[in-house]
Amino acid sequence: MALTDVAARQAKPGTKTQRKSDGGGLFLEIRPNGSKYWRLAYRFGGKQKLLALGVYPNVSLLKAREGRETAKKQIANGIDPGNAKKTLKLVQAGEGSFENVAREWFAQKSPVWAESHSSKIIARLELDIFPWIGAKQINTVTAPELLAVLRRIESRGAVDTANRAKQNCSQIFRYAIATGRTDRDPAADLRGALKSTRKRHYPTIIDPGKIGELMRAIDGYSGSLLVRCAIKLAPLVFVRPGELRHAEWSEIDFTAAEWRIPAHKMKMKTMHLVPLSKQATDILKDIQPLTGEGKYIFPGERTLADPISNNTINAALRRLGYTKDEMTGHGFRAMASTRLYEMGWPSDVIERQLAHGERNTVKAAYCHAEYLDDRKKMMQVWADYLDRLKTGEENEVVPIRSAG
Repeated sequence: MALTDVAARQAKPGTKTQRKSDGGGLFLEIRPNGSKYWRLAYRFGGKQKLLALGVYPNVSLLKAREGRETAKKQIANGIDPGNAKKTLKLVQAGEGSFENVAREWFAQKSPVWAESHSSKIIARLELDIFPWIGAKQINTVTAPELLAVLRRIESRGAVDTANRAKQNCSQIFRYAIATGRTDRDPAADLRGALKSTRKRHYPTIIDPGKIGELMRAIDGYSGSLLVRCAIKLAPLVFVRPGELRHAEWSEIDFTAAEWRIPAHKMKMKTMHLVPLSKQATDILKDIQPLTGEGKYIFPGERTLADPISNNTINAALRRLGYTKDEMTGHGFRAMASTRLYEMGWPSDVIERQLAHGERNTVKAAYCHAEYLDDRKKMMQVWADYLDRLKTGEENEVVPIRSAG
């Protein structure tokens, strides 16, 4: 039976603590000294818990019931009411500033990010966001205030940085909502308020005749054997430049003709398998006597403990006469993608080999070997095609495999 305000007011203390229920887990706790406390019994994460809702009569029956309903909504949204209350106290004590919440969010998320990605995000926040709104309580930051900060970034021509900063702030506000620090995301109100960014396309070469010229130029590269092998391998495996330069001998299986790139090196954080064509295997065997005793296939010049720099492939292309607007190390991916689509290879096979990853982490764990037989065939066909372009035997794109 539900409580009434009269029953709560007239409840007398006894020799032991008494409880008068109002239903839904809410009850009035009456102690022997006459003190009366509102309590809410609830379950969260499989555990029985108790939430203090205030002292009667300072907190009325109506207010206690409102607290019960709020707690139910929090539980339904996956939030522990007890933790939310502790968080609110921190906010009220000055520990819920935007910067503190942002750093907490960063500490939660960054362990699964690549170092290069996490360093860019924290630098962006420290340089462009924290100085202006970092000290403000996160639940007091308004959309106009956030826009003023982002416009400051935009005004110096850093449109892409401004949009990325807005995205990061939105993630932080959503984290604050989930942890009970605020109830809305002001960044969501800024849709369309910033200048749009153009999608970046890496310079590449897709004309068959010009690809042949590039292959001949690479074949004639007169620099070090290490760099020559790296730039010869790049178009055959078309992985991201960072994945190529961090390649390790322990990842190469010559018997299976496979290169298995561990998840922590991949953009999507799932293991990636690269079938090695005969040409790619020959290149690796060519350099093995030089670097095979070390960790990296392509170690740096100053120390074997580090890989070649992230500019090595691009520098080699510049030495061959290709400007940054004509070809980049990343451009080998677009080159392969474009031509393989023209050859009629199925989209699923191409995209899997490009490691355009599956974001469902459970499914992603099994994706590295998906379409593997077709991918092995495709990688050998691609290597043979590049050879024919290099010798001038084939200057037109002709279907090598039907999509059926």
